[in-house]
Amino acid sequence: MSGYRDVFRRGRGRHRRRRRAPLKSVLALSVLVACSAYMAHAVDDDPTACGPLDFASPVCQGKAVGKGVESPAGKAGGGGGDAVPHDGDGAGAAPRPRTPETEGVYDRERCGNTSGRVLLTLDDWPYKDPQRSVRIGAQLQAQGVRAAFFLIGKFAAQHPQITATLRQQGHWVANHSYSHAKLTGLDDDELTDEIQHGVSGNLLRPPYGAADEREREVAADLGYRVCNWTIDTHDWEKADGKPRSVEDIRAGVREATQEEKHNGVVLGHLFSNFPEALPGIISDLQAQGYGVCRNNGPVTDQVPYPLDC
Repeated sequence: MSGYRDVFRRGRGRHRRRRRAPLKSVLALSVLVACSAYMAHAVDDDPTACGPLDFASPVCQGKAVGKGVESPAGKAGGGGGDAVPHDGDGAGAAPRPRTPETEGVYDRERCGNTSGRVLLTLDDWPYKDPQRSVRIGAQLQAQGVRAAFFLIGKFAAQHPQITATLRQQGHWVANHSYSHAKLTGLDDDELTDEIQHGVSGNLLRPPYGAADEREREVAADLGYRVCNWTIDTHDWEKADGKPRSVEDIRAGVREATQEEKHNGVVLGHLFSNFPEALPGIISDLQAQGYGVCRNNGPVTDQVPYPLDC
């Protein structure tokens, strides 16, 4: 309309030097020009061209949202393959940790395992022989098996090459807190420190499996998913003052239920007889028709979701 107004003003200016047009003619011409401009604008508009800021307009409400356009209820199309919420797209926004999957999607007891296979996990630290970790890792690698090692942070920090070697062998290495403190007994600052100074990555196994809503929320804020287990071998227990035997540990896995094994996670420890029981455990699982997570080569500190088994 601004162009039409300019033309109209210039026209009136020229008419001052000539005979003034009758008032009725001027009014009729004004109405004709205004109607013409409105019709031209209406024809040129794309009725579906409604951007994110246009949804307040009744004209745009109910229109189909184009790809990448955010609707009033949130981003169209839902979450990605990993079900991880995306960070905001605002310019200059500080990056936030990738938060874990929402409740009901990510199964903490199965650590995101949906492969049908069994994930073998080894916790804590081999206190008398730190290099035992990498020997176990090499044996599993030779069998084509990928395991997950949840190491205590303060010991892993003293032997950084162990974490690097395990990952090079194709095993996931994850956070088991800094000092193996029971997280539910800590205040907020202590809890944050225990998680933050543990082994870097995106999986956290809380000591004793103890993690309530507060602990899970703090872990999520720091970028970790909580990972527990479906089969506890109780390999740390002693009978008559003696460590639990290889056969007892092996039988505990063999006799577990089908539900515990399918997409299952087995808990054992690096300081017990669990490592010696592993060959028999793997053989038993295979004889029962269960596979174990396959070793496909070196990994990073990020454990995929769902698990790539």
